[in-house]
Amino acid sequence: MIHIYTGNGKGKTTAAIGLAIRAIGAGKKVYFCQFIKGKPYSELKTLRRIRGINLHQFGRGCFIRTKPQAKDIACARGGLARLLKIVSSGEFGMVICDEIIIAVSLGLLTAADVLNLIRNTPPATELVLTGRYAPKALIAAADLVSEVKEVKHYYRRGVKARKGIEC
Repeated sequence: MIHIYTGNGKGKTTAAIGLAIRAIGAGKKVYFCQFIKGKPYSELKTLRRIRGINLHQFGRGCFIRTKPQAKDIACARGGLARLLKIVSSGEFGMVICDEIIIAVSLGLLTAADVLNLIRNTPPATELVLTGRYAPKALIAAADLVSEVKEVKHYYRRGVKARKGIEC
């Protein structure tokens, strides 16, 4: 099945991590990758310790706040090429592509790129895609779509990302 977690609320990556842990508990191997992100986020410390989770980041270590640079595009394109090989191998019961949808929104990848990834995913592999602004074409191709909606968030009051909570 193809899962999408999208929307402007907090919790898309957290939901994907929960699925990864559940899959590991059921004896599946998990490939967890992050697009755009390249910093050592707190959740990665734990995921690296869990046998059966393979983890990679396809970002340059900074968050893209302006127009993406050629380096950002190269990281995303290289990550997609690697991800296509991983998915088509059938080695993993679950493949999680964290922030791949925002990579589409920022122009690092195209919706057609992600649709190609979906088409190349074997039936026995759960493919999980996260990120804001999911395009209609991806929503149509998915089997499950959950929208995480922000109702209220303390960052609107100027609270910075806190270690162990947001980073």
